[in-house]
Amino acid sequence: MERVVVFDIETVPYLAAGRTLLGEAAEGLDEAALRSRLGARYARDGQDPATAFLKPPLHAIACVALLVAERVEPGDPWKPVRFASRHIGATPEREILALFEKTLAVRPAPMLVGFNTSGFDIPVLRYRAIALGVPMPALNGANGRDYGYRFGKDHLDLADRLSGFRASPMPSLAEASALIGLTAKAGMDGTEVEPAMRAGRGDDVAAYCETDVAATWLLALRFWQATGLLGPDAARSSFRAFATFLEEHHAEPHLADHAECAERLAAG
Repeated sequence: MERVVVFDIETVPYLAAGRTLLGEAAEGLDEAALRSRLGARYARDGQDPATAFLKPPLHAIACVALLVAERVEPGDPWKPVRFASRHIGATPEREILALFEKTLAVRPAPMLVGFNTSGFDIPVLRYRAIALGVPMPALNGANGRDYGYRFGKDHLDLADRLSGFRASPMPSLAEASALIGLTAKAGMDGTEVEPAMRAGRGDDVAAYCETDVAATWLLALRFWQATGLLGPDAARSSFRAFATFLEEHHAEPHLADHAECAERLAAG
């Protein structure tokens, strides 16, 4: 039995750490002013300090989405068995981290697949475990997997791998998805997550996070097919299994394009 976990996270600024980091300079600042002050400190050229993307230690989890797929033997098709998301509007962040850790602790220990997960998602998960005191031994190798080793087989970061470990410019998920005719990130983009969570739209953020996971899974299957790690028949069966899984268990509008894309790839 082999297992793979495809995942994505969405985040919001962790202002408590930002306040500690700025020290006296943060005294008297409300959340909006503090956010701008942090943005001004870390913004790249041309970014608005009020919305500038902060370094990973200054993020907290807003949502985690994941897909679990399995196969019996190497070379067999992959079959999805679970697709889920949790957001902090409904589930405490500590519990989200603990549930993700539980998924990694199941035997056989899963391979991880994501998009820019080496550069962002996994570091943020580790920082959050430190901030909240949540034990995550499986994430850190207790299950026998080395998710931190970017050149190994335990963690496939597609953004990293497709760019030759960043020897060429790293693609966005939308750019990579366009190669297989899929429009990724429809309905929301990363800049909208923070205001959406403030507005109580956690379900919308979770749906957005799920679309990223679905796109990443389709790309992973196509990548394995292109590199010869998944034979033509097994690839077609894997795409078809994903389309069927979505139609039977997750027939939501935000995943309709992914189900159609999976059907098309299965036919081609």
